[in-house]
Amino acid sequence: MQNIHPKLTLVGAGPGDPELITVKGLKAIQQARVILYDALSNNELLEHASPNCLKRFVGKRAGMHVYSQDEINRMIVKYALTYGSVVRLKGGDSFVFGRGQEELAFAQQFNIDTEVVPGVTSAISVPGINRIPVTARNVSEGFWVLTGTTQRGSLSRDLAYAVQANTTVVILMGMGKLDEISAAYTALGKGDVPAAIIQNGTLPDQKVGIGKVAELKELAAREDLRNPAIIVIGEVVRFHEAFQAVKEKIAAELKIAV
Repeated sequence: MQNIHPKLTLVGAGPGDPELITVKGLKAIQQARVILYDALSNNELLEHASPNCLKRFVGKRAGMHVYSQDEINRMIVKYALTYGSVVRLKGGDSFVFGRGQEELAFAQQFNIDTEVVPGVTSAISVPGINRIPVTARNVSEGFWVLTGTTQRGSLSRDLAYAVQANTTVVILMGMGKLDEISAAYTALGKGDVPAAIIQNGTLPDQKVGIGKVAELKELAAREDLRNPAIIVIGEVVRFHEAFQAVKEKIAAELKIAV
């Protein structure tokens, strides 16, 4: 009989482009006996698994939860004790709103070895691949990464502080809260701050909308933008090539107002 060595490896699959996974993450996939993968991890990565690897979809995406988090935790333990090496494949990075720590802690209660392979988070890479730096000298000295959907289903309360900070704000899972996000900026007189919505970032079908934060909902409707998408707010959005058209539109509006 083959000795079973239970182990859980959290692997960040990156923002979408399968080539953006780390070398270490790819090796973990190749060696896995079981892979539990999310909706936001690129299925092309599964082609690197061994032929006898058991692959289970545990879909977690906005509005689509095949299994609850408790069920996923129990599946990790069951498969690790039965097969040995389990890879939990998550979009982006497991520790950026991926609930990776919860899965890690649950497995450790059963004396299962654990390892974390960091992933390329969409919060930085998706703006970056679109020439939007989250920090830039004399423009933004830092950035906030917030969730648009907390466990309670509400927008992160930290947004109120982020709006005041005058730094870049990146919001994940926030497409259902566009009105609230715009209102938070508008209330402080910051409705004209540049903003971008990027859908399917790094993938061939990526779509980008550029505008003002006060018009996020209108921007999403006009460009037909929807989940999965990230929202980038701040002066750094001006670096995007499409912002020139937005700048000219704002100037024209101001001229009319005068």
